[in-house]
Amino acid sequence: MSGSGSRGPGSDTRPEGAGPDLCPTIRRDQLESLRRSVQQAIPVNALLGAIGALVAFQAGQGRAGLAWFAVSSVVNLTRIGLCRAPCPGLALPEVAPPEQARAAARSVDRHLRLATLAAFLSGVVWALVALLCEGYTSPQTLFYLVVLCGITAGAVTHGMAYAAIPASFIAPPLLTVAGCLIWAGGFDRACLAVTVLLYLAALLRSAVETERGFRRTSRLKNEATALAQARQEAHAGASALADEMRRRATHDGLTGLMNRAGFAQAAEQRLLAPGPAPCLMLLDLDGFKSVNDVYGHSTGDRVLVEVARRLRRSLPPEALAARFGGDEFAVLYDPCAAPPLAGSQPAGSQPADLAAALIRAVVEPFETFDAGRLGVSVGLCHAHGPSLTQMLSCADEALYAAKAAGRNRFRVFDEGLRGRLEMRRDSERDLSHALAERGLEVWFQPIFAEGGGRVAGLEALVRWRHPVHGWVPPGEIVAAAARAGLTESLLRFILEQVCAAMQALRAAGIPDIRVAMNVSPREMAQIPVDEIVLDRLRALGLPPCLLEIEITEETALDIEAVQGKLLALSRAGIGVALDDFGIGYSSLASLRQLRAGRVKIDRSLVTGLSTSDDKRGLVQAVLGLGRALGLEVVAEGVETAEDLATLRALGCPFLQGYHLGRPVPADEALRRVLACRPDAA
Repeated sequence: MSGSGSRGPGSDTRPEGAGPDLCPTIRRDQLESLRRSVQQAIPVNALLGAIGALVAFQAGQGRAGLAWFAVSSVVNLTRIGLCRAPCPGLALPEVAPPEQARAAARSVDRHLRLATLAAFLSGVVWALVALLCEGYTSPQTLFYLVVLCGITAGAVTHGMAYAAIPASFIAPPLLTVAGCLIWAGGFDRACLAVTVLLYLAALLRSAVETERGFRRTSRLKNEATALAQARQEAHAGASALADEMRRRATHDGLTGLMNRAGFAQAAEQRLLAPGPAPCLMLLDLDGFKSVNDVYGHSTGDRVLVEVARRLRRSLPPEALAARFGGDEFAVLYDPCAAPPLAGSQPAGSQPADLAAALIRAVVEPFETFDAGRLGVSVGLCHAHGPSLTQMLSCADEALYAAKAAGRNRFRVFDEGLRGRLEMRRDSERDLSHALAERGLEVWFQPIFAEGGGRVAGLEALVRWRHPVHGWVPPGEIVAAAARAGLTESLLRFILEQVCAAMQALRAAGIPDIRVAMNVSPREMAQIPVDEIVLDRLRALGLPPCLLEIEITEETALDIEAVQGKLLALSRAGIGVALDDFGIGYSSLASLRQLRAGRVKIDRSLVTGLSTSDDKRGLVQAVLGLGRALGLEVVAEGVETAEDLATLRALGCPFLQGYHLGRPVPADEALRRVLACRPDAA
């Protein structure tokens, strides 16, 4: 509170032990208590005034008594009006802007000053009682002195909250009494005057002490209130912080969607609830890496935010949506509870309708880059009963199939995909045992020269007849090894079989046939292929020139990761062949960096070659490139006599395919080589 003039006796500048912020609250408590006490005291004041006027009338001072009572009544009504007048400081809530709080404090001070002034005026009116009893010398003096003592004592009793009020009220009449008694003279009157002054001093001291007690009590009350409020605010702040931490722990910071952990928690609750089968979708953006590479990661982040916005816009209100990381999203929703989409079919086809709607939403043009650069693939699992982990695995399998079919497609998990998923799981689980128990085999497919008349090499191909699923595709064997952490073990197994075939060929007197083995991108990047291969050849005393390493163009994409290993193999004399040539990303520069001495034309360019002018042109271009660079060219996937005749006509030096020779076990492959090589021992 500001304004020292509004502070009465005993009102210190700052409450002991209280911070400055409590002063306005204490002053407000004083004003509220003052208003209540004044309204309680005024009726007594008025009643005593009326009795005083009657005594004056009986003593022959009727007019003076009536005039005095009229003035007293006006002052009393004024004081009551001030107590009931609105005060902004009393109506302001505890939490208010600083400027409003300062204005409220000023209004409280103003009302206290006005109340003090009104109390002083009332005291002046009571000081005029001296006119009704001839300066306290008439027979009525004793009555008026008793009334003044009572009313001043009552003023101090009722004004305990704010000492300035009772002090302003009692000082004028008591000082007037003392003055009149001294003026009248006489020892008795002088002693009485001194007694009145002592009484005044005692009342003033009592007023000051009672205000201090009130302020102390108010301070303690407000400190307790402030502490309780602070604790409440701290609790609210802690709760808000905990909520924010929980939100951050369960939501993606970039898109605002749930993250994997939050999605799992919410989805598990949905799956446990009774009701129809929910639908889980996994979405993976097609071409997002290209957006990041070409336009930068900041643009990529904006794209993810926009994709999340489009998903929210397209999904039913109760659907759960999450970003799993990178450019992968997930959706869980109840098809029966979702409103039908525009033009949708009955409930059974709703998941497919929603998947198509999500694809349309994502492929809408973006302002940042050209249309068509970004797409999305969707995998759906619509089933009741399996856990979230199982549903995620099923949806992931469907997503993998959708991406394999091309961009902007969706695939529903069905029995066919279930069989593939079960085979993948069982392959990963059983591969270690198969490697240990020689359950895997390495077969060999011949590579022919001289138009198919002579076996010039063998390609090693891994085979596995699973006890439940039958023949497992070679690509799945490699993928299962990668998932199970058996990549190096698989490589060493295949290498061992290849080396055994090379030893058998040498023992049969055929030392010039090269044996090729495939090395996957993961193997080439993650394990020391060069060290493993060279160490094993040295240990067996086999010439490196009889071995060839086939790599795919996918491996060639990351030249820096594989170049050193291929260089070491090439320097040792091991041949390097680039598989699937013509459909990927190879360039003349990569052919030199990879030290490739042979390229294999992909089967997609060979199949139907005899009836396709475009394919013939591409094959002729590869053959011309081989001749210009001194590369051996192998056409793989020769399936028909017509394609074979066309390749012969084009002058392709090496041929491979089922029409010429299928993959067979090692013993049978050796017999075929011997049958084609009458010069062998």
